[in-house]
Amino acid sequence: MLRYLIYKMMAYSTYPVFISTLLINFIGSLLLGFLLGYSIKQGNWSENSLLFLTTGLCGGFTTFSTFAFENHSMLKDGDFLNFSLYIFGSIFFGILAIFLGLYISKLV
Repeated sequence: MLRYLIYKMMAYSTYPVFISTLLINFIGSLLLGFLLGYSIKQGNWSENSLLFLTTGLCGGFTTFSTFAFENHSMLKDGDFLNFSLYIFGSIFFGILAIFLGLYISKLV
């Protein structure tokens, strides 16, 4: 539901549609990094709680299938510049978000 809400909010902007998926995947990666780092720091989270929050919440929020479809659409339309920026930006910002989430978890 949260992913859909972000899509709907971004639909009224002038940004290309793939920006909302990039944002969602960044936020999900940031949250995943934070949750994993914080759970390691606390050391008392149950495996079920950690699986629910990481695989369930973060996995359900982020969306690889939409990412793949949007890339397919860009390739089909011949939009190679946005395709390249989206692929590399998603990887770069996803990894950056994990590191940032882990860093933030150490500060809390």
